[in-house]
Amino acid sequence: MSYRIAALAMVLGLALTVSACNSMGSAPAGTAATEKSLYDRLGGKTAITAVVDDFVGRVAADNRINGKFANANIPRLKSMLVDQICQASGGPCTYTGRDMKSTHAGMGVSSSDFDALVGDLVATLNKFKVPEREKNELLGALGPMKGDIVEKPMASMR
Repeated sequence: MSYRIAALAMVLGLALTVSACNSMGSAPAGTAATEKSLYDRLGGKTAITAVVDDFVGRVAADNRINGKFANANIPRLKSMLVDQICQASGGPCTYTGRDMKSTHAGMGVSSSDFDALVGDLVATLNKFKVPEREKNELLGALGPMKGDIVEKPMASMR
């Protein structure tokens, strides 16, 4: 079960990886040299740590998905997410985790599970008043990743 927990939580960090790569290629000509990294625009490691703390707490309180996190090593999970987001956003950290497709293979993640996690992330970003540009960079990467994570397009009937 802790394998599943770590895998689902890594959605946030891998979204940033894709986002950081996409944002570098889409900057208008002449702005790349003066543009601050997403890491700096987010407020650095202290701000990322605060967002991860709130996000993980919000997921833990979310009855739609918290069962998937029941056996998680929460301190380790938070540390991995912080490093992943830090690195992906252009910061000085190193993340050594796995890609989303192999991490989620066989887990049976539904669209509803994915959407609940994204909803919790949006609520956290709104709480911290993350500017629209940065929020859009983070969230814009989640849509394309859904195909690597979701195995059940519809939630299972219980």
